[in-house]
Amino acid sequence: MAKVVKFYATGGPEVLRFEDVEVGEPGPGEVRVRHAAVGLNFADTYFRGGTYTVPLPSGIGNEAAGVVEAIGAGVTDLAVGDRVTYTGFINTLGAYSTERLISAALLIKLPEAIACETAAAMTMRGLSAAYLVRRIYPFKAGETVLLHAAAGGVGMIVSQWAKLLGLTVIGTVSTDAKAEVARAHGCDHTINYSHEDVAKRVRELTNGVGVSVVFDSVGKVTFMSSLDSLKRRGLMVCVGTASGTIPPFDPQILARKGSLYLTRPGLADYIADPAEKAELVDELFGHVAAGRIRIEIKQRYDLQDAVQAHRDLESRKTTGSSIFVI
Repeated sequence: MAKVVKFYATGGPEVLRFEDVEVGEPGPGEVRVRHAAVGLNFADTYFRGGTYTVPLPSGIGNEAAGVVEAIGAGVTDLAVGDRVTYTGFINTLGAYSTERLISAALLIKLPEAIACETAAAMTMRGLSAAYLVRRIYPFKAGETVLLHAAAGGVGMIVSQWAKLLGLTVIGTVSTDAKAEVARAHGCDHTINYSHEDVAKRVRELTNGVGVSVVFDSVGKVTFMSSLDSLKRRGLMVCVGTASGTIPPFDPQILARKGSLYLTRPGLADYIADPAEKAELVDELFGHVAAGRIRIEIKQRYDLQDAVQAHRDLESRKTTGSSIFVI
């Protein structure tokens, strides 16, 4: 029997259940994958808590890596024994499992240079970083960005990639220890929002101009300071709501603060086109395989410890990437 984590009602980490499940054989266009590692992402808490609604009961998790064990009819580009990884949204929900059935079209073959654990720690985070730095805005060398949660899994990849593009990175963190982590991964400056005024400090660091782009994964508590950190006609990228959803606001505020732009992107829309997905995957895997971007797994959990893993994630005890090891 395979093992799976499910939830039957939305709520806190305690709603997660570790259960046995019969996986069965793959149907047409499907494969059965035996997981080696599963990604733990903050987005998982949005499903569990009800921010993202799905029919219940439901599996959880959108990212994992492993080995193809069986192939359904019509699958021609994968073979038993292939190492694969995947990420997505609703169409990949259920990654918290030891094995599963999944559409072959969603899978990405892993190059020899990238281990399954590394893939589980970087597929969602890495592709999120990829579209943020390569698709959201036409960055030019010398521009400055503000990156919230700079010591997190996505933040550490974004900051390293930004340096490859010649950008100056200002990262926010909650502790001095996380500031050290952020600086070690490309941040030129760090701001500890626990005791510093973010917008004021950004203005000081940019000689009063502000930054071209803010990547804000925190949401409710940072929204206004993020807007106040932007230069005229700057771009606010709302990529998450770790502190809660952003309350309704009058769009006129964007005009008053300098004709600002705002977007709330989602990874699924940037990997929906197979050709664009392949481009982002190739660039990401190339940087990681060459050592230009380091993927650091800071926390490892057993799948049966999903409740504790979610508690650690939401209490901001984690840094970098976290995975479940199968």
